[in-house]
Amino acid sequence: MAKVESFQLDHTKVKAPYVRIAGTERNALGSTIQKYDLRLLQPNVDALPTAAVHTLEHLLATYLRDELTGIIDISPMGCRTGFYMIIWDEHDPADVAAALTKVLHKVLETEHVPAVSALECGNYKDHSLFSAQEYARIVLEAGISDDPFRD
Repeated sequence: MAKVESFQLDHTKVKAPYVRIAGTERNALGSTIQKYDLRLLQPNVDALPTAAVHTLEHLLATYLRDELTGIIDISPMGCRTGFYMIIWDEHDPADVAAALTKVLHKVLETEHVPAVSALECGNYKDHSLFSAQEYARIVLEAGISDDPFRD
């Protein structure tokens, strides 16, 4: 059976919020893709409500692309404690943490969520800017680290 990197992570030892490289892939032509774990909440302690996850997904997908070049995708984790980001080339975790911090500050100032019509979104009724901002505030108050195993 295939080994899934995130299933190998000891979720009882990490300390959220953090960013970490969850994988780096290189193809035969020399192209590199990194997968980042953008963990907002402590695993098995808290979880984002679905409306907050959905709104944060829309905001992160938009705002992080303004901060980091080469983003392929940002997807919510099934456990609802954070997001995965897939990005071209290699990036420093400290730079990703700084970009995520800047973006969460933008979330606090946001008045309009992009792409929340039936035309643009597959579940446009399930959004909460209020909840997204509350969780952004919680994460920012805790501080985002680039070391998931910090003391």
